[in-house]
Amino acid sequence: MRVDEIIVIDDGSTDGTGEMIAANFGASVHYIRQENAGVSAARNRGLRQARGRFLALLDSDDRWAPDKIALQWSWLQSHPDYGMVLCDVERLASDGRQIDVLKRREAIPEDGDVLRYILREPSLVPASMMMRREVFEDIGGFDETLKTAEDLDYHLRIASRWKIGVVEKVLVHAMRGHEGLSMLGRTYDDYMRVIYAALASAEGSVSKRDLKHALYNASVRNARGMVFQRRWREASALARQAWRNAEGSGQRKRVLSLFKLAAKQQVARLLRRLH
Repeated sequence: MRVDEIIVIDDGSTDGTGEMIAANFGASVHYIRQENAGVSAARNRGLRQARGRFLALLDSDDRWAPDKIALQWSWLQSHPDYGMVLCDVERLASDGRQIDVLKRREAIPEDGDVLRYILREPSLVPASMMMRREVFEDIGGFDETLKTAEDLDYHLRIASRWKIGVVEKVLVHAMRGHEGLSMLGRTYDDYMRVIYAALASAEGSVSKRDLKHALYNASVRNARGMVFQRRWREASALARQAWRNAEGSGQRKRVLSLFKLAAKQQVARLLRRLH
């Protein structure tokens, strides 16, 4: 299946991208160069330039399967009341080894109004989505004030207003394990900022139990990350928040394991200093 247009936004690269595109693709690719402004600004510029009825994104370190566009286009054509469709993603290390496969159906067990599920697991690989132009016109673009977690925010904003579906097939191969935005220290702060705003917005449209579960998941996940950053005070605050929202012994055990992990790391650090 041929696409109507291909737009490349060069966000201040220095590797000769423009020359390579001109030499190999000519006028068939719309090339736009801008001063480095960040991933959200680059995606937003591409979305504004696009003229098609269906929009899809591809970051420079990800790859689409050959049938990705055709399958998602067909899915949206047969579900006219849906705004976006996702797919499964194979996540790869920088040397090409498979890390895992992100199976969307595990987090989104049914198609439709899925905000309660997205609140619990808001991760989004932008390359895995295809959306209608109307979604962009309604929601707008990625939040350019966020250095990280902009994909989580976009997923949540779309889920709050549009139905979302899943094609249960690996159609994207995404690079992970490289030094990128996901490695920034502020990732956990941005994640919680996005979650707090989404939970506040979802009050009244999502059950209190789902809201509590979402806050628990976010608190546990980010507390663990802060432990490894040795941000003991912030990690402790999130762990206590997770404990208050935990349901059942299994969830409480996860929180207790965070305190044990933090204590173990602090002891190890003290021993290293003594030596």
